[in-house]
Amino acid sequence: MILWVKAFHIIAMVCWFAGLFYLPRLFVYHAETTDEAGRERFKIMERKLYRGIMLPSMLATIILGSWLLHLVPGYMEQGWMHAKLTLVVLLIGYHHMCGAYMKKFAQDANTKSHKFFRYFNEVPVLFLLAIIILVVVKPF
Repeated sequence: MILWVKAFHIIAMVCWFAGLFYLPRLFVYHAETTDEAGRERFKIMERKLYRGIMLPSMLATIILGSWLLHLVPGYMEQGWMHAKLTLVVLLIGYHHMCGAYMKKFAQDANTKSHKFFRYFNEVPVLFLLAIIILVVVKPF
């Protein structure tokens, strides 16, 4: 049972990160777009990605991860897990920031440049690196 839950947790996490990598990239292109048809197309793409893939994947990741913690309570006694969970909470905050930016774009109220979103787009890479290293290496 644990291996099945873990497998689906990893699948959900991969889907969530795919969205976390792609949505800010869409913001880069959206911020550069000058024509109305292009802006409307990006609004639809962003909304579908956020609501149809990212949100369900985030919820599945959290639910399955919580289930794993219930199945293996010893994880909560390890320092690497506390660090990982801290990063997951921060990642959830990043996810919600993406949602806030998506709403600004939907209202044609974005004030950030495409350069800002190019840097913003790199943030989930740092989270992914740190979380994977903590889970695999278990440094403390």
